[in-house]
Amino acid sequence: MPLKGIKVLEFAGLAPAPFCGKILADFGAKVTVIDRVPDNSLNCLNGGKRVLAINLKRPEGQNLVRKLAGTHDVILEPFRPGIMEKMNLGPDVLCKDNPRLIYARLTGFGQEGRLAPRAGHDINYAAISGVLSMLGRKNEKPLPPINLLADFAGGGLMCAFGICLALLERHRSGRGQIVDSAMVDGAAYVASWLFMGRKMATLWQGERGTNLLDGGYYFYDTYETKDGKYMSVGALEPQFFEEFKNKLGLPQLSQFVSEDSEKEAANALVTKTFLQKTQDEWAAIFEDIDACVYPVLDWSEVMQHDHNKSRKAFAPFDEDNSLAPQPAPRLSRTPGVLSKDSSNSPEAFEEAIKMVRELNLSNEELKSLVNEKILILPAHAKL
Repeated sequence: MPLKGIKVLEFAGLAPAPFCGKILADFGAKVTVIDRVPDNSLNCLNGGKRVLAINLKRPEGQNLVRKLAGTHDVILEPFRPGIMEKMNLGPDVLCKDNPRLIYARLTGFGQEGRLAPRAGHDINYAAISGVLSMLGRKNEKPLPPINLLADFAGGGLMCAFGICLALLERHRSGRGQIVDSAMVDGAAYVASWLFMGRKMATLWQGERGTNLLDGGYYFYDTYETKDGKYMSVGALEPQFFEEFKNKLGLPQLSQFVSEDSEKEAANALVTKTFLQKTQDEWAAIFEDIDACVYPVLDWSEVMQHDHNKSRKAFAPFDEDNSLAPQPAPRLSRTPGVLSKDSSNSPEAFEEAIKMVRELNLSNEELKSLVNEKILILPAHAKL
């Protein structure tokens, strides 16, 4: 696997950092989560990771993490600026101990700037990035795409990318560095095309909900079907639009019309037409036609679609055989493997304790850490 041999210490946090750690684990890194509790069942992204519960408020716990950091390649921390420094675990300490260390800091607003110490969530970071202002229907309030934009795309994914870049550079220089991954920055960077495409009049005319790709044109939108499901339409190119209107039985449609009244009339006609058949019926009509029209699959049924099944796009990740997306992109020789949720298993605990023992701690020292509640064990664990 591409990241085999890379050791990561991930400090427990909310969605962005666990997703970043998941990416690294799925592609072969050995990820250990430093948490406050040994069995955090609320974190569904801990698959393939080991968990160590360490009391970071105590100097002994901080020293234990400092020793662990000396044997690892990557630190991933999701706290506001200054928190790690208060625990004597900032990059000034850990990177001095281990000059090859990649120290990734994943925050909302970054390590400096007026908002750096402030709290926030995905919707706030998307707002400050400027991207949220572009999302939503005409004459309606901005609508965030759940928390995918800042938390996961601009946060976890971009941070994993930064870590991989730093690891690649370390291969040449032998030196680690700090990765300052801010979700505001990341969300804006993911949306580079939206900013840089403003000069292309056919794509963006300004007001949200009036443009080519944000619901402003009826041939790039979603439509309800007779059975309450939906179809997606992306008939942008002229040849696709021709197939689209002919298969709908509406050859009189014109693709680009200038008047709002004409756009509304076309939208109403297409809306009425899609309501006349079920999703399955429309999917069959457009099955082998390049009109860029496809069913909107429900999340609970997406793994049953024949295309996804043929690519094995989803796989079981827990004891209940619940399915999750396979790692992407796919590498021909060293593909990622979906990590199964075993973070609370006895085997995962044994691996974590083995890692601690490798710090040359004696049994007496290890027992002392447990007795003093510096190292907190899960209920099933025995030293």
